[in-house]
Amino acid sequence: MKLKQYQIDAFAERTFEGNPAAVVALERWLDDDLLQAIAEENNLSETAFFVPGSDGFDLRWFTPAREVDLCGHATLATAHVIFEHLGFRAPVIRFETRSGALFVRKQDKRLQLDFPAYAPTPCAIPEALEQVLGVRPVELLADEDYLAVFNSEATVRAMVPDHARLAELDVRGIIVTAPGTGVDFVSRFFAPGMGIPEDPVTGAAHCRLAPYWARRLGRNRLSARQVSRRGGSLECEVTTDRVLLSGRALTFLEGEIILQDRPGAD
Repeated sequence: MKLKQYQIDAFAERTFEGNPAAVVALERWLDDDLLQAIAEENNLSETAFFVPGSDGFDLRWFTPAREVDLCGHATLATAHVIFEHLGFRAPVIRFETRSGALFVRKQDKRLQLDFPAYAPTPCAIPEALEQVLGVRPVELLADEDYLAVFNSEATVRAMVPDHARLAELDVRGIIVTAPGTGVDFVSRFFAPGMGIPEDPVTGAAHCRLAPYWARRLGRNRLSARQVSRRGGSLECEVTTDRVLLSGRALTFLEGEIILQDRPGAD
């Protein structure tokens, strides 16, 4: 069995920037073990799989370790494939996902994600978090992720966390953020427990970051930069209960997966 696969740099202005995601086009769903094995073989932070649905497309995301409920950059990458490589003509793509219906709108050279907004709540700062990050946040909020706030972009850029100990914390991932020098805010995202030591650019994290900074700065349109080694840029707009995230995507490669002697590879 052969499967068409693309590798897309999402939230990137040029090749080798942003967050690379694999996108696999399917005619029908394969066994979950096989989807996970493909994601592990790709060894990117996310591999997205999509199939035609009754009203758009059904979409799932896998890290090298497990399936996740929401992924921004791989959704952007999938929309790029559908628009640019499959010739989708409508201006908006609807995806059915584990996080409900998600929408991506084409805007000239950019794509706009329409995602749910999340509001983590303030919490006490565990001593273990300060130890593994190497610096104490000025504020900490939590839901399934920690959102750790710092005073300066330089602090966020210079951070060298203990990834082994981060994986022991009882949260999915750690978002670190601060006011930006050339943008409204900067961030990084660490999720070693999910097989992602550091994610280059994380759309889902901005579903928490954008509402936080909108409240703090008193406006709903914000510019953001994830300051990982690769780096990536996003434009954010916060509505009542949604976050609109805009960015570019570029195709790095396209090819075929060849599956032989695997369960589910009929």
